[in-house]
Amino acid sequence: MPDLTTLEAPAALAWVQEHPWAYPALETLHITGIALLLGSLVVFELRAWGAARELPAAALARLALRVSLAGFALVAVSGLLMFGSQPGELFANRFFVAKLALLAAAGLNAVLFHARGGVARLDAVARAQTALSLGLWLLVIICGRWIAYA
Repeated sequence: MPDLTTLEAPAALAWVQEHPWAYPALETLHITGIALLLGSLVVFELRAWGAARELPAAALARLALRVSLAGFALVAVSGLLMFGSQPGELFANRFFVAKLALLAAAGLNAVLFHARGGVARLDAVARAQTALSLGLWLLVIICGRWIAYA
């Protein structure tokens, strides 16, 4: 298996490291995406846990999913650009590696939630999955913040 900690940034992404505003701008986009993603998930999760029962769960889920996906797209694009500017350093960082594993777990949880029809059921399993989702995303954020300090 190759040593991923020796990866170097592609020349096409040199602007991210060279321009004084590029990385901070990408971080701002990343945080904006996180806010959209997590904020919309929390709104739907509150509905799943019994709040605002007058709101139709399916309609709220459609809206929340669209906002979540838009936020995730923003996070993915900005994150990939930041990652591409320093891949070796990030792969050597245990918090980055943990963040990737947690992202995979959050994605799998979302797939399983939708595959079992969690929106239509909103049963105990669906509520547990939404709680797990929230916990995983908070851990992703924590690991993301700790990347800079490890």
